[in-house]
Amino acid sequence: MSRAERARSFGSIADDYDRLRPSPSPDALDWLVPSGCQVAVDVAAGTGLFTRPLAERVPRVKAVEPDPQMRAVLAAHASTVEVLEGTGESIPLPDASADAVFVASAWHWLDPDLAPAEIARVLRDGGRLGVVWTSRDRDEAWVRDLDRLPGEPPWDRDLESRHRLRRDGAIAENGPFGNVARASFGFTRRMNVADIVEMLGTYSAVITGSAADREAVFERARQSLAERFPGATEIDFPMRTWCWRADRLDR
Repeated sequence: MSRAERARSFGSIADDYDRLRPSPSPDALDWLVPSGCQVAVDVAAGTGLFTRPLAERVPRVKAVEPDPQMRAVLAAHASTVEVLEGTGESIPLPDASADAVFVASAWHWLDPDLAPAEIARVLRDGGRLGVVWTSRDRDEAWVRDLDRLPGEPPWDRDLESRHRLRRDGAIAENGPFGNVARASFGFTRRMNVADIVEMLGTYSAVITGSAADREAVFERARQSLAERFPGATEIDFPMRTWCWRADRLDR
């Protein structure tokens, strides 16, 4: 399956994605959203897990999402947000019209040659680009292998970091952005154990894997959780929000 097909696989599970995936840490939003932000854009907004808390902090929020199923869930849960069809490579907004543009859990799906320039076009001078991922915290040893597919190598922190922030150095050095900073924020999310297993099925590798591989992931997770938390129906599951930000240089 192609990278583009994997990127568009989430619409098939839009409701489960919205129900099971975590929203970002509030501390991450404090760190990402610039003071005085009046107009913010959430690119590749999905079902709005980042959009909704953003809209509690910023007066005008526009959500841009290519998948109609994801957009439908977003619109149903974020009535004050303007929901637009578009992509990170083609944002349906005028030049210099946003104080901030955010990409949540989708930066790795965007074209690294096209998206930064398009985001820079939409940002006003001095505006904020924020990139963020919120997911299970694989720094915790017992979490890191829960959703590993059969035959997949063990998790590599450095490799994943490079994957998450692909070409961010090139953006800072060669693109119209400066003041680059990075941070991460750990937190826990109270979850039903069965929902944790289901959540693992909302990641692209598992969505697009074979039925046998998906079941192998689920069964290993069930066994691991039962061994670590015998008899538990709910646990505090470790999560982490990873953030990267930069400011748009003057034109």
